[in-house]
Amino acid sequence: MPYPPKIRVLTLGLIQDGDRLFLSEGYDPTKQTTFYRALGGGVDFGETSLKALQREFQEEIQAELTNIHYLGCLENLFEFDGAPGHELIQLYRCDFADSKFYQSERFVFQEGDRSKIALWVDIQRFKSRELRLVPEGFLSYVNVNLG
Repeated sequence: MPYPPKIRVLTLGLIQDGDRLFLSEGYDPTKQTTFYRALGGGVDFGETSLKALQREFQEEIQAELTNIHYLGCLENLFEFDGAPGHELIQLYRCDFADSKFYQSERFVFQEGDRSKIALWVDIQRFKSRELRLVPEGFLSYVNVNLG
C-alpha cells in the first residue's frame, strides 16, 4: 500500500562562482529529461535547516561550507517519475571553505545506493532555457548581473 503524500522539508545551498553554479544533475525516467538542482537534502526532525545543510554537504561530497546566509523559503509542487511531490525548501547562499571545489569541474558522489554527479554549470544555460533548473524560482536568487 502506498504511503500517504506528505510535504518534505529540504535545505539547499546556492554556491555561485562568477557566472557558474554548483549543482547536482538529476534525471526523471518517466519524462526522460535531465534537470539540475542545488546540493542539499532533507531536514531531520530536531535538526535546524542550517545544520542539515552542513551535514548534507559533508555526507555527499565531504565539503565544509563558509559565508552561509539564509535567502528564503521556496515552495515546490512538482511531478517526478510519475508521482506528485511537495517540498518546502530553506535556501542558503554559501561558499566552499576549501578552494579545491572551485578547481574541479565535476564530482561523483553517492546518495544512498545511487551514484550522482555534482558539477559547475554556466548560469546562461539556464537563462536561455537550454538546461532546466529546479525548483521554479531558484534562478531569481542567483546574482545574474555579472560584469
